[in-house]
Amino acid sequence: MSAPQMPPWLQEQIGKLQQSQQNLQSIMTQRQHLEMEKAETEKAIDELKKVADGDSVFKQAGTVLIKSDKKTLVDELEEKIELAKTRSTVLEKQEVRVKETLKEQEAKITEMMKSGNAPPPPAADDNPRK
Repeated sequence: MSAPQMPPWLQEQIGKLQQSQQNLQSIMTQRQHLEMEKAETEKAIDELKKVADGDSVFKQAGTVLIKSDKKTLVDELEEKIELAKTRSTVLEKQEVRVKETLKEQEAKITEMMKSGNAPPPPAADDNPRK
């Protein structure tokens, strides 16, 4: 005797839930990489500040090193940190939204499974692809 098939509406909701979980994982991974990049950049700035103003400094451009001046490099790295902070803030907001969506989807699936009924028809403004 085979197990009963899952109704299509439940399969669809579970698929959406899994997609949201994957989105959350991707966002969290991006934030982690961004934080590592930011920490490396801050360490580079700390090292540059130890260098005397007249000493030669170099920056990496692909596989080559290019001579530069200390102030220019510090400015570039500080700008890179500000950009990382901005991107991190955006990712943090996305993470919060996806977590809220996940909670809503889980609650919807739980309710649908308890009632054993198909979901109510979507509202007219529920279509994000208008």
